[in-house]
Amino acid sequence: MSSPFGPMVLICNERSGRGGVGKALPEVRAHLEQRGLEYEIRATEYPGHATELARAALQEGKRFLVAVGGDGTIHEVVNGMLEEDQAIDPTAVLGVIAAGTGSDFIKTFGIPASASHGVAHLDGGESFPIDIGKITYMQDGAEVVRYFPNIAEAGIGADTVARASRLPRWLGPTVYFFAFWLVMRGFKPANVKVDLVDRVHEGRMSNLVVANGQFFGGGMKVAPKAAPTDGLLDIQIHNPRKREAIAIMPRMYKGEHIPHPDIHEAKRIRVSIEADRPLRIEADGEMLGETPATFEVIPDAINLKV
Repeated sequence: MSSPFGPMVLICNERSGRGGVGKALPEVRAHLEQRGLEYEIRATEYPGHATELARAALQEGKRFLVAVGGDGTIHEVVNGMLEEDQAIDPTAVLGVIAAGTGSDFIKTFGIPASASHGVAHLDGGESFPIDIGKITYMQDGAEVVRYFPNIAEAGIGADTVARASRLPRWLGPTVYFFAFWLVMRGFKPANVKVDLVDRVHEGRMSNLVVANGQFFGGGMKVAPKAAPTDGLLDIQIHNPRKREAIAIMPRMYKGEHIPHPDIHEAKRIRVSIEADRPLRIEADGEMLGETPATFEVIPDAINLKV
């Protein structure tokens, strides 16, 4: 028996999450077989390979792609499903089984974190279209485009992600919190010009958050007003003083850091940023390039299995 969307193609990096994805695969296989669902597994071998595997599967006529792993794997698979701001196959469906280090993306949609419950969500024909973010940024002097399903940042948030990647994995979801403390000590806000389409924000900024989903950083509800089905990006321009930034951080876990006088909020289809120095950019926990950058929303870009 197969899904209404056809046989699944599970795309996974068995080594990610300290090998957690590889350890979860036998359980995933067992639950898929128990439900009588057809599947095949395609393992990644290097960074960016999940994007290539996703695109190849679609070109073969497969319609049901399942990202097995954390936000990085989901990010790469989504980039393999889109080309020139369009779905390669508008009927294709993205499924997610969180494994390894876990996923913030799934929290917005209420998809279970356990592998066995995640498989249950792959059964049946329920899916709906979701928006996807698009970033145009600079990398090695060239303009590059990348898509993101969850959240992107420019500024101290991206520096924090870069620092977190060098910390021990046993810190688990707290790794972002510790990385923030380490980065905060030496970070200096930049003078920026943020174009919000109908007005321009100019001044000092420590971080730009551009959200499609609500959660990042291991469970922080940074964008409680974001909805990946409303055709808009949830934008926050942060510039609190260091002491206030430290006080705000714990409140982010419950989404209680806004409203705040040092956080400018907006909802837009597009936002661009220029700064007096290149600011790092990250999306879905993946380090990309630098500012200047433009962030846009692509409404109803792909279908998500729930």
